[in-house]
Amino acid sequence: MTNSALDPLVVLTGAGISAASGVPTYRGVGGFWQNYRAQDLATPEAFQHDPALVWRFYHWRRNLVHQCKPNQAHYLLASIEDKLEDFVLITQNVDGLHQAADSRRVIELHGSIWRLKCTKCENRWMDLTVPMKEDLPTCPKCGALARPDIIWFGEPLNAEDLERAYFAAGRSRFMLVIGTSSVVQPAAQIPIIAHEAGARLIEINPEITPLTAFADVHLRGSAISQLALWWESISP
Repeated sequence: MTNSALDPLVVLTGAGISAASGVPTYRGVGGFWQNYRAQDLATPEAFQHDPALVWRFYHWRRNLVHQCKPNQAHYLLASIEDKLEDFVLITQNVDGLHQAADSRRVIELHGSIWRLKCTKCENRWMDLTVPMKEDLPTCPKCGALARPDIIWFGEPLNAEDLERAYFAAGRSRFMLVIGTSSVVQPAAQIPIIAHEAGARLIEINPEITPLTAFADVHLRGSAISQLALWWESISP
């Protein structure tokens, strides 16, 4: 069954959709990392200065995320994708839980914790092993040091991914914004593009955000409960 009245539907997700899955954020990392500012471990400068320390941090994060599973909101978005011909999911998350829930049309704005990038030849590859075989992973093509394929603080987003996200937003009929603070640029601009192009904007967030004033509908609550209620209300 398809619901062409919603096409094109574009979804933007942030950390809030993975909160119920227990995915840790950069805030409140605790434990071994309580003596560090996580932001200081997620920069090109930190990696250049001490790649071993940065990789220890990412091994720790990968282990935590590995224990997390998609929740009902992830699975519902995958189900909605199956029902629509024109659907794009844009995420700021790096946890891979959308793909684990079988979402296919996903744009990862900030990269993936499960993908590595060579620091020399730019080769990219997936590595789902936990724990990883090497403390300091190397490129399988050229042998150079690898890094997580994540957009770090101070780095620009991948231009192609950002262009795809802007294009999708600009042609959307409906746009769902789920669990994002709407303050991190340039991702925060994506719903505004949709709004200015005439899309109906639905925000799901337990808090008021800078986007709320632009939203046609603000559903205040958890991603799991509010997404289910919204979908139930518009499903035939």
